[in-house]
Amino acid sequence: MYNILIVDDEPLICRGLASLLETSGLNIQNIYTAHNGYEALDYLKMENIDLLITDIQMGAMSGIELMQQAKIIKPWVQVIVISAHETFQYAQLAIRLGARDYLIKPINSEQLLNSVRHVLLHMDRPVLNQAELISDLREHFRMEQPLPQRTEILNKLLSPDRSNQSPETSKLEQHNEIHLRGPYFAMIKIRLDFNSGAKSQVVEEKDTRLLQYAVLNIVNELLDKEWDHHSFYSLNQDVSIIVQWDEAGYGDSSVDKINQLEMIGRSLHFNVHKFLGFQCVVGISQILKGREFLPELNDQVNKSIVWNREHKDHHVFYFGDFKWGLFTEDPTEEDLAAQNNLIVERAHEYIHANYAQKGLTLNEVAQKNHVSPNYLSYLFKKNTGTNLWEYVIKLRMEESKRLIHNTDLRRYEISERVGYESPEHFSKIFKKYFGISPSEMKK
Repeated sequence: MYNILIVDDEPLICRGLASLLETSGLNIQNIYTAHNGYEALDYLKMENIDLLITDIQMGAMSGIELMQQAKIIKPWVQVIVISAHETFQYAQLAIRLGARDYLIKPINSEQLLNSVRHVLLHMDRPVLNQAELISDLREHFRMEQPLPQRTEILNKLLSPDRSNQSPETSKLEQHNEIHLRGPYFAMIKIRLDFNSGAKSQVVEEKDTRLLQYAVLNIVNELLDKEWDHHSFYSLNQDVSIIVQWDEAGYGDSSVDKINQLEMIGRSLHFNVHKFLGFQCVVGISQILKGREFLPELNDQVNKSIVWNREHKDHHVFYFGDFKWGLFTEDPTEEDLAAQNNLIVERAHEYIHANYAQKGLTLNEVAQKNHVSPNYLSYLFKKNTGTNLWEYVIKLRMEESKRLIHNTDLRRYEISERVGYESPEHFSKIFKKYFGISPSEMKK
Protein backbone atom coordinates (compact mmCIF):
# COMPACT_ATOMS: atom_id res chain seq x y z
CA MET A 1 0.00 0.00 0.00
CA TYR A 2 1.14 3.51 -0.80
CA ASN A 3 1.37 6.86 1.00
CA ILE A 4 0.48 9.97 -1.01
CA LEU A 5 1.21 13.61 -0.14
CA ILE A 6 -0.92 16.35 -1.75
CA VAL A 7 0.44 19.92 -1.63
CA ASP A 8 -1.55 23.00 -2.64
CA ASP A 9 -1.96 26.41 -1.00
CA GLU A 10 -5.72 26.18 -1.64
CA PRO A 11 -7.21 23.94 1.12
CA LEU A 12 -10.32 23.28 -0.99
CA ILE A 13 -8.19 21.71 -3.75
CA CYS A 14 -6.28 19.59 -1.22
CA ARG A 15 -9.54 18.28 0.25
CA GLY A 16 -11.04 17.63 -3.20
CA LEU A 17 -8.02 15.68 -4.46
CA ALA A 18 -7.76 13.72 -1.20
CA SER A 19 -11.44 12.81 -1.37
CA LEU A 20 -11.10 11.71 -5.02
CA LEU A 21 -8.17 9.43 -4.20
CA GLU A 22 -9.80 8.04 -1.04
CA THR A 23 -12.79 6.78 -3.07
CA SER A 24 -10.74 5.62 -6.08
CA GLY A 25 -10.20 2.02 -4.98
CA LEU A 26 -6.44 2.40 -5.52
CA ASN A 27 -4.02 0.64 -3.16
CA ILE A 28 -3.54 3.70 -0.89
CA GLN A 29 -2.69 3.49 2.81
CA ASN A 30 -2.44 7.16 3.86
CA ILE A 31 -3.14 10.50 2.20
CA TYR A 32 -1.42 13.54 3.72
CA THR A 33 -2.15 17.16 2.80
CA ALA A 34 0.07 20.23 3.16
CA HIS A 35 -0.61 23.86 2.26
CA ASN A 36 2.93 25.01 1.54
CA GLY A 37 6.32 23.59 0.68
CA TYR A 38 7.72 23.74 4.21
CA GLU A 39 4.84 21.71 5.64
CA ALA A 40 5.34 19.23 2.80
CA LEU A 41 9.04 18.85 3.62
CA ASP A 42 8.20 17.82 7.19
CA TYR A 43 5.96 15.04 5.88
CA LEU A 44 8.63 13.94 3.41
CA LYS A 45 11.18 13.75 6.21
CA MET A 46 8.93 12.04 8.74
CA GLU A 47 6.68 9.77 6.68
CA ASN A 48 7.32 7.10 4.08
CA ILE A 49 5.90 9.05 1.13
CA ASP A 50 5.70 7.21 -2.19
CA LEU A 51 3.97 9.80 -4.39
CA LEU A 52 4.01 13.61 -4.17
CA ILE A 53 1.26 15.57 -5.97
CA THR A 54 2.16 19.25 -5.87
CA ASP A 55 1.01 22.59 -7.22
CA ILE A 56 3.62 24.70 -8.99
CA GLN A 57 2.97 28.17 -7.50
CA MET A 58 2.64 28.29 -3.71
CA GLY A 59 4.04 31.50 -2.28
CA ALA A 60 7.23 31.14 -0.25
CA MET A 61 8.33 27.85 -1.81
CA SER A 62 7.34 26.91 -5.36
CA GLY A 63 6.50 23.40 -6.46
CA ILE A 64 9.78 23.33 -8.41
CA GLU A 65 11.76 24.18 -5.25
CA LEU A 66 9.77 21.55 -3.32
CA MET A 67 10.64 18.94 -5.96
CA GLN A 68 14.32 19.85 -5.68
CA GLN A 69 14.24 19.46 -1.90
CA ALA A 70 12.15 16.27 -2.09
CA LYS A 71 14.61 14.70 -4.52
CA ILE A 72 17.48 15.54 -2.15
CA ILE A 73 15.68 13.86 0.75
CA LYS A 74 14.28 10.86 -1.16
CA PRO A 75 15.22 10.73 -4.86
CA TRP A 76 12.91 7.76 -5.45
CA VAL A 77 9.73 9.68 -4.51
CA GLN A 78 7.49 9.87 -7.59
CA VAL A 79 6.01 13.29 -8.47
CA ILE A 80 2.94 14.51 -10.35
CA VAL A 81 2.80 18.28 -10.89
CA ILE A 82 -0.44 20.25 -11.15
CA SER A 83 -0.50 23.85 -12.36
CA ALA A 84 -2.86 26.63 -13.40
CA HIS A 85 -0.26 27.64 -16.00
CA GLU A 86 0.38 25.83 -19.24
CA THR A 87 3.89 27.27 -19.30
CA PHE A 88 6.54 25.36 -21.24
CA GLN A 89 9.36 26.52 -18.93
CA TYR A 90 7.58 25.17 -15.83
CA ALA A 91 6.73 21.90 -17.54
CA GLN A 92 10.29 21.48 -18.82
CA LEU A 93 11.78 22.10 -15.35
CA ALA A 94 9.30 19.72 -13.71
CA ILE A 95 10.02 16.92 -16.18
CA ARG A 96 13.77 17.49 -15.87
CA LEU A 97 13.45 17.08 -12.11
CA GLY A 98 11.73 13.74 -12.66
CA ALA A 99 8.00 14.58 -12.61
CA ARG A 100 5.97 11.69 -14.02
CA ASP A 101 3.18 13.95 -15.27
CA TYR A 102 2.25 17.65 -15.60
CA LEU A 103 -1.49 18.31 -15.29
CA ILE A 104 -3.23 21.63 -15.95
CA LYS A 105 -5.96 23.03 -13.65
CA PRO A 106 -8.87 22.64 -13.49
CA ILE A 107 -8.00 19.01 -12.86
CA ASN A 108 -9.91 16.38 -14.81
CA SER A 109 -10.72 13.63 -12.25
CA GLU A 110 -10.28 10.73 -14.67
CA GLN A 111 -7.01 12.17 -15.97
CA LEU A 112 -5.60 12.48 -12.43
CA LEU A 113 -6.67 8.95 -11.47
CA ASN A 114 -5.14 7.54 -14.65
CA SER A 115 -1.90 9.38 -13.91
CA VAL A 116 -1.77 8.15 -10.29
CA ARG A 117 -2.71 4.61 -11.37
CA HIS A 118 0.09 4.63 -13.97
CA VAL A 119 2.70 5.79 -11.42
CA LEU A 120 1.66 3.23 -8.79
CA LEU A 121 1.58 0.44 -11.37
CA HIS A 122 5.22 1.09 -12.31
CA MET A 123 6.19 1.12 -8.63
CA ASP A 124 4.74 -2.40 -8.34
CA ARG A 125 7.34 -4.04 -10.58
CA PRO A 126 8.54 -7.19 -8.80
CA VAL A 127 12.17 -7.61 -7.73
CA LEU A 128 13.56 -10.91 -8.97
CA ASN A 129 16.38 -12.86 -7.38
CA GLN A 130 19.60 -12.91 -9.34
CA ALA A 131 19.04 -16.23 -11.14
CA GLU A 132 15.48 -15.25 -12.12
CA LEU A 133 16.70 -11.81 -13.21
CA ILE A 134 19.38 -13.19 -15.53
CA SER A 135 16.95 -15.74 -16.96
CA ASP A 136 14.37 -12.98 -17.53
CA LEU A 137 16.95 -10.72 -19.21
CA ARG A 138 18.09 -13.54 -21.50
CA GLU A 139 14.49 -14.21 -22.52
CA HIS A 140 13.23 -10.67 -23.05
CA PHE A 141 16.25 -8.49 -23.82
CA ARG A 142 17.39 -8.35 -27.38
CA MET A 143 20.73 -6.86 -26.46
CA GLU A 144 21.87 -4.24 -28.91
CA GLN A 145 25.42 -3.64 -27.76
CA PRO A 146 26.64 -0.04 -27.85
CA LEU A 147 28.77 0.48 -30.94
CA PRO A 148 32.28 -0.72 -30.00
CA GLN A 149 34.02 2.13 -31.87
CA ARG A 150 31.83 4.74 -30.12
CA THR A 151 32.61 3.21 -26.71
CA GLU A 152 36.33 3.11 -27.57
CA ILE A 153 36.39 6.77 -28.63
CA LEU A 154 34.56 7.95 -25.49
CA ASN A 155 36.99 6.03 -23.28
CA LYS A 156 39.94 7.48 -25.20
CA LEU A 157 38.64 10.98 -24.53
CA LEU A 158 38.84 10.21 -20.80
CA SER A 159 42.50 9.26 -21.11
CA PRO A 160 45.16 11.90 -20.22
CA ASP A 161 46.99 11.01 -23.48
CA ARG A 162 46.87 14.23 -25.53
CA SER A 163 47.09 12.30 -28.81
CA ASN A 164 43.45 11.40 -28.25
CA GLN A 165 42.49 15.01 -29.03
CA SER A 166 43.79 14.71 -32.63
CA PRO A 167 41.86 15.75 -35.80
CA GLU A 168 41.53 12.02 -36.59
CA THR A 169 39.67 11.50 -33.30
CA SER A 170 37.37 14.41 -34.15
CA LYS A 171 36.48 12.77 -37.47
CA LEU A 172 35.70 9.51 -35.71
CA GLU A 173 33.53 11.40 -33.21
CA GLN A 174 31.51 12.95 -36.02
CA HIS A 175 31.17 9.60 -37.78
CA ASN A 176 29.84 7.98 -34.58
CA GLU A 177 27.57 10.96 -33.78
CA ILE A 178 29.40 11.84 -30.57
CA HIS A 179 28.54 15.49 -29.95
CA LEU A 180 30.66 16.85 -27.09
CA ARG A 181 30.13 20.57 -27.55
CA GLY A 182 29.67 21.51 -23.91
CA PRO A 183 31.34 23.73 -23.04
CA TYR A 184 30.46 22.63 -19.46
CA PHE A 185 30.93 18.99 -18.50
CA ALA A 186 30.49 16.66 -15.51
CA MET A 187 30.84 12.92 -15.10
CA ILE A 188 28.96 10.22 -13.23
CA LYS A 189 30.40 6.73 -12.94
CA ILE A 190 28.61 3.61 -11.71
CA ARG A 191 30.87 0.87 -10.35
CA LEU A 192 28.96 -2.39 -10.29
CA ASP A 193 29.26 -5.22 -7.79
CA PHE A 194 27.31 -8.14 -9.21
CA ASN A 195 27.99 -10.35 -6.19
CA SER A 196 26.54 -8.04 -3.53
CA GLY A 197 22.82 -8.90 -3.63
CA ALA A 198 20.90 -10.48 -0.77
CA LYS A 199 20.81 -13.79 -2.71
CA SER A 200 24.08 -13.25 -4.53
CA GLN A 201 25.88 -15.91 -6.47
CA VAL A 202 28.91 -15.89 -8.73
CA VAL A 203 27.89 -14.25 -12.00
CA GLU A 204 29.43 -15.67 -15.14
CA GLU A 205 31.29 -13.26 -17.40
CA LYS A 206 28.74 -13.61 -20.23
CA ASP A 207 26.01 -12.56 -17.78
CA THR A 208 27.93 -9.55 -16.43
CA ARG A 209 27.58 -7.98 -19.90
CA LEU A 210 23.85 -8.63 -19.81
CA LEU A 211 23.54 -7.01 -16.37
CA GLN A 212 25.78 -4.14 -17.45
CA TYR A 213 23.48 -3.62 -20.43
CA ALA A 214 20.48 -3.57 -18.07
CA VAL A 215 22.24 -0.84 -16.02
CA LEU A 216 22.85 1.16 -19.22
CA ASN A 217 19.12 0.92 -19.95
CA ILE A 218 18.28 2.21 -16.45
CA VAL A 219 20.65 5.15 -17.05
CA ASN A 220 19.09 6.03 -20.40
CA GLU A 221 15.54 5.66 -19.09
CA LEU A 222 16.29 7.92 -16.11
CA LEU A 223 18.12 10.63 -18.05
CA ASP A 224 16.13 10.17 -21.28
CA LYS A 225 16.02 13.21 -23.58
CA GLU A 226 15.89 15.78 -20.78
CA TRP A 227 19.64 15.50 -20.16
CA ASP A 228 22.28 16.11 -22.80
CA HIS A 229 24.46 13.10 -22.02
CA HIS A 230 26.51 10.19 -23.34
CA SER A 231 26.40 6.90 -21.44
CA PHE A 232 28.79 4.05 -22.23
CA TYR A 233 30.76 1.10 -20.85
CA SER A 234 34.05 2.00 -19.19
CA LEU A 235 36.81 -0.25 -17.94
CA ASN A 236 36.01 -3.35 -15.87
CA GLN A 237 32.29 -3.33 -14.97
CA ASP A 238 31.83 0.45 -14.86
CA VAL A 239 29.17 2.43 -16.68
CA SER A 240 30.15 6.07 -17.34
CA ILE A 241 28.00 9.09 -18.11
CA ILE A 242 29.23 12.40 -19.50
CA VAL A 243 26.71 15.20 -18.87
CA GLN A 244 27.06 18.49 -20.74
CA TRP A 245 25.49 21.95 -20.73
CA ASP A 246 25.68 24.76 -23.25
CA GLU A 247 26.14 28.37 -22.09
CA ALA A 248 22.38 28.99 -21.80
CA GLY A 249 21.69 25.76 -19.91
CA TYR A 250 24.56 26.29 -17.49
CA GLY A 251 23.60 29.93 -16.97
CA ASP A 252 20.10 28.93 -15.85
CA SER A 253 20.29 29.44 -12.09
CA SER A 254 16.80 28.09 -11.38
CA VAL A 255 18.27 24.73 -10.41
CA ASP A 256 21.35 23.78 -8.38
CA LYS A 257 23.21 21.57 -10.84
CA ILE A 258 25.33 19.74 -8.25
CA ASN A 259 22.17 18.85 -6.35
CA GLN A 260 20.68 17.65 -9.63
CA LEU A 261 23.70 15.44 -10.31
CA GLU A 262 23.46 14.00 -6.80
CA MET A 263 19.75 13.40 -7.30
CA ILE A 264 20.58 11.45 -10.47
CA GLY A 265 23.31 9.53 -8.64
CA ARG A 266 21.05 8.51 -5.78
CA SER A 267 18.22 7.60 -8.15
CA LEU A 268 20.60 5.44 -10.19
CA HIS A 269 21.80 3.63 -7.08
CA PHE A 270 18.25 3.11 -5.84
CA ASN A 271 16.95 1.79 -9.17
CA VAL A 272 19.91 -0.52 -9.85
CA HIS A 273 19.53 -2.01 -6.39
CA LYS A 274 15.74 -2.23 -6.58
CA PHE A 275 15.32 -3.69 -10.05
CA LEU A 276 18.58 -5.61 -10.54
CA GLY A 277 19.16 -6.70 -6.95
CA PHE A 278 22.84 -5.84 -6.53
CA GLN A 279 24.78 -2.91 -5.12
CA CYS A 280 26.73 -0.27 -6.96
CA VAL A 281 28.84 2.74 -5.99
CA VAL A 282 28.27 6.04 -7.80
CA GLY A 283 30.94 8.71 -8.17
CA ILE A 284 30.08 12.27 -9.22
CA SER A 285 32.58 14.86 -10.47
CA GLN A 286 32.57 18.62 -10.26
CA ILE A 287 31.48 20.68 -13.28
CA LEU A 288 34.36 22.01 -15.41
CA LYS A 289 34.44 24.14 -18.55
CA GLY A 290 36.23 22.69 -21.57
CA ARG A 291 36.33 19.17 -23.02
CA GLU A 292 40.08 19.07 -22.40
CA PHE A 293 39.16 18.51 -18.74
CA LEU A 294 37.34 15.21 -19.41
CA PRO A 295 40.38 13.19 -18.17
CA GLU A 296 40.35 15.22 -14.95
CA LEU A 297 36.62 14.61 -14.50
CA ASN A 298 37.26 10.89 -14.97
CA ASP A 299 40.00 11.05 -12.34
CA GLN A 300 37.57 12.81 -9.97
CA VAL A 301 34.85 10.15 -10.26
CA ASN A 302 37.42 7.41 -9.72
CA LYS A 303 38.72 9.14 -6.59
CA SER A 304 35.18 9.67 -5.31
CA ILE A 305 34.33 5.98 -5.67
CA VAL A 306 37.43 5.03 -3.63
CA TRP A 307 35.80 6.66 -0.57
CA ASN A 308 33.40 3.74 -0.42
CA ARG A 309 36.28 1.82 1.21
CA GLU A 310 35.98 4.16 4.20
CA HIS A 311 32.15 4.35 4.11
CA LYS A 312 30.94 0.93 3.05
CA ASP A 313 27.34 1.74 4.05
CA HIS A 314 27.25 4.79 1.74
CA HIS A 315 27.01 4.50 -2.02
CA VAL A 316 26.91 7.94 -3.69
CA PHE A 317 29.98 10.19 -3.47
CA TYR A 318 30.54 13.70 -4.81
CA PHE A 319 34.17 14.70 -5.39
CA GLY A 320 33.65 18.22 -4.01
CA ASP A 321 32.66 16.87 -0.56
CA PHE A 322 36.25 15.93 0.21
CA LYS A 323 38.90 18.54 0.92
CA TRP A 324 41.62 17.02 -1.24
CA GLY A 325 43.74 20.17 -1.07
CA LEU A 326 44.30 19.72 2.67
CA PHE A 327 46.47 16.67 2.07
CA THR A 328 49.78 16.40 0.20
CA GLU A 329 49.40 12.61 0.10
CA ASP A 330 46.59 10.09 0.59
CA PRO A 331 44.81 10.96 3.86
CA THR A 332 44.97 8.50 6.76
CA GLU A 333 41.87 7.14 8.51
CA GLU A 334 42.57 9.63 11.33
CA ASP A 335 42.65 12.51 8.81
CA LEU A 336 39.33 11.41 7.33
CA ALA A 337 37.71 11.02 10.74
CA ALA A 338 38.89 14.48 11.83
CA GLN A 339 37.53 16.06 8.63
CA ASN A 340 34.17 14.32 8.99
CA ASN A 341 33.87 15.17 12.70
CA LEU A 342 34.48 18.84 11.87
CA ILE A 343 31.69 18.82 9.26
CA VAL A 344 29.22 17.34 11.78
CA GLU A 345 30.33 19.68 14.55
CA ARG A 346 29.80 22.76 12.37
CA ALA A 347 26.41 21.49 11.21
CA HIS A 348 25.46 20.90 14.85
CA GLU A 349 26.40 24.47 15.74
CA TYR A 350 24.50 25.93 12.77
CA ILE A 351 21.36 23.93 13.58
CA HIS A 352 21.40 25.04 17.23
CA ALA A 353 21.72 28.67 16.16
CA ASN A 354 19.02 28.48 13.44
CA TYR A 355 16.56 25.66 14.22
CA ALA A 356 13.76 28.18 14.91
CA GLN A 357 14.22 29.85 11.53
CA LYS A 358 11.21 29.53 9.24
CA GLY A 359 12.01 27.70 6.05
CA LEU A 360 15.23 26.12 7.30
CA THR A 361 16.19 23.33 4.89
CA LEU A 362 18.77 20.57 4.75
CA ASN A 363 20.16 22.24 1.65
CA GLU A 364 20.85 25.45 3.59
CA VAL A 365 22.66 23.61 6.42
CA ALA A 366 24.75 21.76 3.83
CA GLN A 367 25.63 24.94 1.90
CA LYS A 368 26.84 26.65 5.07
CA ASN A 369 29.16 23.69 5.62
CA HIS A 370 30.31 23.48 1.98
CA VAL A 371 29.20 19.87 1.53
CA SER A 372 26.36 18.23 -0.35
CA PRO A 373 23.05 17.50 1.46
CA ASN A 374 23.48 13.81 0.65
CA TYR A 375 26.88 13.50 2.37
CA LEU A 376 25.92 15.73 5.31
CA SER A 377 22.81 13.61 6.01
CA TYR A 378 24.90 10.45 5.93
CA LEU A 379 27.67 11.82 8.18
CA PHE A 380 25.27 13.37 10.70
CA LYS A 381 23.36 10.08 11.11
CA LYS A 382 26.58 8.05 11.28
CA ASN A 383 28.25 10.31 13.88
CA THR A 384 25.24 11.14 16.07
CA GLY A 385 22.90 8.19 15.52
CA THR A 386 20.11 10.67 14.69
CA ASN A 387 18.63 11.75 11.39
CA LEU A 388 19.50 15.44 10.85
CA TRP A 389 15.93 16.64 10.34
CA GLU A 390 14.66 14.55 13.26
CA TYR A 391 17.24 16.43 15.34
CA VAL A 392 15.86 19.79 14.11
CA ILE A 393 12.32 18.67 15.03
CA LYS A 394 13.53 17.50 18.45
CA LEU A 395 15.01 20.95 19.20
CA ARG A 396 11.80 22.65 18.02
CA MET A 397 9.55 20.37 20.07
CA GLU A 398 11.62 20.64 23.25
CA GLU A 399 11.61 24.44 22.97
CA SER A 400 7.86 24.52 22.34
CA LYS A 401 7.34 22.29 25.41
CA ARG A 402 9.42 24.71 27.49
CA LEU A 403 7.38 27.67 26.21
CA ILE A 404 4.07 25.89 27.00
CA HIS A 405 5.16 25.18 30.59
CA ASN A 406 6.84 28.49 31.35
CA THR A 407 4.96 31.18 29.39
CA ASP A 408 1.44 32.31 28.57
CA LEU A 409 2.15 32.41 24.84
CA ARG A 410 -0.66 31.23 22.58
CA ARG A 411 -0.34 28.35 20.16
CA TYR A 412 0.21 30.56 17.10
CA GLU A 413 2.91 32.54 18.97
CA ILE A 414 4.77 29.36 19.98
CA SER A 415 4.42 28.07 16.44
CA GLU A 416 6.09 31.28 15.19
CA ARG A 417 8.84 31.06 17.80
CA VAL A 418 9.92 27.55 16.79
CA GLY A 419 9.85 28.04 13.02
CA TYR A 420 6.47 26.80 11.77
CA GLU A 421 4.41 28.58 9.12
CA SER A 422 1.02 27.54 10.49
CA PRO A 423 -0.29 26.69 14.00
CA GLU A 424 -2.23 23.75 12.53
CA HIS A 425 0.89 22.16 11.10
CA PHE A 426 2.77 22.84 14.34
CA SER A 427 0.01 21.04 16.28
CA LYS A 428 0.20 18.00 13.98
CA ILE A 429 3.96 17.69 14.44
CA PHE A 430 3.65 18.32 18.20
CA LYS A 431 1.02 15.58 18.65
CA LYS A 432 3.03 13.12 16.57
CA TYR A 433 6.12 13.85 18.69
CA PHE A 434 4.60 13.94 22.21
CA GLY A 435 1.39 11.93 21.70
CA ILE A 436 -0.79 14.80 22.97
CA SER A 437 -1.76 18.22 21.58
CA PRO A 438 -0.25 21.52 22.82
CA SER A 439 -3.54 22.41 24.58
CA GLU A 440 -3.62 19.03 26.35
CA MET A 441 -0.05 19.54 27.55
CA LYS A 442 -0.94 23.02 28.78
CA LYS A 443 -3.73 21.55 30.92
